[in-house]
Amino acid sequence: MSSNISELASRYADLHKSSRSDPDEDEDDIFAELEAEIENDDNAGLREHGMQELKREMERLQQMKSSGHGRYDEMTDEKEVIRTSAHEPKCVVHFYHSNFKRCEIMDKHLAKLAPKYFSTRFLRVFVENVPWLVEKLGIKVLPCVVVFIDGVTKSRIVGFEELGNSDEFETATLEWKLLNSGLLSLRVPN
Repeated sequence: MSSNISELASRYADLHKSSRSDPDEDEDDIFAELEAEIENDDNAGLREHGMQELKREMERLQQMKSSGHGRYDEMTDEKEVIRTSAHEPKCVVHFYHSNFKRCEIMDKHLAKLAPKYFSTRFLRVFVENVPWLVEKLGIKVLPCVVVFIDGVTKSRIVGFEELGNSDEFETATLEWKLLNSGLLSLRVPN
């Protein structure tokens, strides 16, 4: 609090201690000065700036949520998959087939990670719906998880070999692989 505001607050407190004839007139003057001081206070400007930044950040997060962040979504249109993976800063795409048990296992783990890493977009794509993309990316073994950062393929997890080659791998193992790829980032608590 600035020294002028402190001084005005002190004057207001003193007003009620004294036995003046018309304290209301002095109160009005002090409140007018206080309002003017608050409007001109640098901290008030910083507070307003902070509120504007908070509002922008909340709008950005709401827009991200409405575009699918925080969820594990299925896409069926090849062009939509290409557009999303190209425009999202961080995106993981699981290419799966419904007849593969290991694809179901991968789905379970990715579904757990999606809400935890809100800034990363998590998608699943049925390989028969995206034949051109499967060919272009050279996907031959399922499950195949492809990591896109700024529209560029950065890494991939093919099958379960890198995850211990077991159907019983922990979600943390997959999370660690995605962290090492640069897709996910740990938030450091304040």
